[in-house]
Amino acid sequence: MCGIIGYIGKQEASGILIEGLRRLEYRGYDSAGLAILNGKELFVQKAQGKLQKLVDSLQKDLCGGSIGVGHTRWATHGVPNEINAHPHIDSKAEIAVVHNGIIENFREIKASLEASGHQFHSETDTEVLPHLIESFYEGDLLQAVQRTLQQIRGSYAIAVISTNEPNRIVAARKGSPLVIGLGKSAADSSPGLLGSELASPPSEGGSSPQMAENEFFVASDVPAILEHTNEVIYLEDGEIADISREGVRISTFDGKSVQRSATKVTWDMSQVQKEGYPHFMIKEIMEQPQSLEQTIAGRIQYGVDSEPVIFQELEPLREKLSHPQKVNRIVILGCGTAYHAGLIGKAFIEKSVQLPVTVDMSSEFRYNSSVVTPETLVIAMSQSGETADTLAGVRHAKAHGATVIAICNVVGSSITREVDVTVYTHAGPEIAVASTKAYTSQLAVLSLLSLYLGGLRRLHLTDDSKKFLQEIECLPQLVEKVLVQSAFLQDMAIRYSKFDRFLYLGRYINYPSALEGALKLKEISYIHAEGYPAGEMKHGHIALIDDEMPVLCIVTQSSVYEKMISNLQEVDARGGRVIAIATEGDTEIGNLIQDGVYLPPVHEFVSPILVAVALQLFAYYVAVHRGLDVDQPRNLAKSVTVE
Repeated sequence: MCGIIGYIGKQEASGILIEGLRRLEYRGYDSAGLAILNGKELFVQKAQGKLQKLVDSLQKDLCGGSIGVGHTRWATHGVPNEINAHPHIDSKAEIAVVHNGIIENFREIKASLEASGHQFHSETDTEVLPHLIESFYEGDLLQAVQRTLQQIRGSYAIAVISTNEPNRIVAARKGSPLVIGLGKSAADSSPGLLGSELASPPSEGGSSPQMAENEFFVASDVPAILEHTNEVIYLEDGEIADISREGVRISTFDGKSVQRSATKVTWDMSQVQKEGYPHFMIKEIMEQPQSLEQTIAGRIQYGVDSEPVIFQELEPLREKLSHPQKVNRIVILGCGTAYHAGLIGKAFIEKSVQLPVTVDMSSEFRYNSSVVTPETLVIAMSQSGETADTLAGVRHAKAHGATVIAICNVVGSSITREVDVTVYTHAGPEIAVASTKAYTSQLAVLSLLSLYLGGLRRLHLTDDSKKFLQEIECLPQLVEKVLVQSAFLQDMAIRYSKFDRFLYLGRYINYPSALEGALKLKEISYIHAEGYPAGEMKHGHIALIDDEMPVLCIVTQSSVYEKMISNLQEVDARGGRVIAIATEGDTEIGNLIQDGVYLPPVHEFVSPILVAVALQLFAYYVAVHRGLDVDQPRNLAKSVTVE
């Protein structure tokens, strides 16, 4: 995944591009670069490493100009270095391209271009784009880009500028996200001034876009441009945008005009800034009481046992979801953290609805023999809504007639536009690469969804499920009680930060919590950590236990508590170091553990959310003590928009 930013207006482009790249650096930080047009002059500057290296190089070699494109890279083809950094240019140094995605047939295109005299300098797939555009250019950049896109296969978002047309950006997308921002202006700007036949007025009840000096932005993600505008147009797959100071024209790749309403973004800048925290990750961990409150708000019907939970967005599917003959199976799709949330959601739904649930890694779903029929309900989980494998899984499910629901955090993202219905988590923007608040909001949605589906099927609330629902409502307060232990978790993390391998154990509802806790430690601390079902320990990995591998056990009060105690005893008997995530008031485990974190007593199904917060804090403080960049861990990007 890479980040793209583009600007056209009357302000100095370099500052806007650098600022946008700072907000996109979570999408990739192997290298960065920008290209700026100053009349007929094309200025290109690139640097290996994080964005600050590009900023430092620009101090020595500044260029004016009010139109340009920028890029921050997460390498897929070619090592991270200055030559492979974007933008890439054509043979004549007249065309510059930034690209997010993969050109699958770049080798055959490159061979053909080389045969006709084009010389290439990088190892990237992207470099074929400016050369191909050059070969098709006959005085109209838009037409040259259109012809180029007809030749390439893969997923991509691109932005293109040319010295031959120094007042134009051409942008396009297929499979990778791209958004156009409509700049603000003085109050007397003409209403709806988006250029002739450009875009419709905003669709969400806001005022028409107001543009300063007729300026426009292109970006991979909204945070990059949010300081300048909250009026955006989301490009759809197979669309191309022709952007000038006079407006934006959108068409399909084959030239058919598209009318698109602008969307008003409801985030504010404070949500994409650190606000005094040292890292976005700790800010987002600490925001979880608020994000959970936003996720839960308006979902619970008090005193109603038959249908205790409201999902207004699912009402169009009510009849289908209500009947076992119309939905007889559920498949949950997700990658990484979202997959772990799905494993917990499986337990929620099977207990509340008595409906079989399969959880598939999105990257494997299309390739296995999983049976998908029109009676299958597929739930696609993605924080960004741009995860390439999950998007492909959605398309596979739709092609087989399944009904598809998305659980997503980003309004207007690709997955949300392809499913039947979207349930938004409303967690707010998540900038740190390692997911925290998006994960707990996904769990909250899945818990409520299980009760909603049970209500549709006339499965009245039992005393146990009433307690579950009551504690879901109290999640913001319960999470606050975990967060107040952050200082203790920091001290504990310091003690264990010297170890290079960990084992995480859990059972039933908290086995996926062990997977997620181990993933968090791996992602940001670079410590080898594995999550396992505790009952599987005797079948192999008990051989690894010694005093050099701490074993973190999730031993909260639950239906499998006694089984977990037996597993602790097995570790203790072999000289293992045991860290426990336990329940307040538990006196039984004291002699079996070296360290423990004690969480509020809650319903078994609520415990994974509290456990997640404790494990997030532990991983965060371990990484900080090891001196690592927790927001931008090596080799990772926020969402994976390529396979």
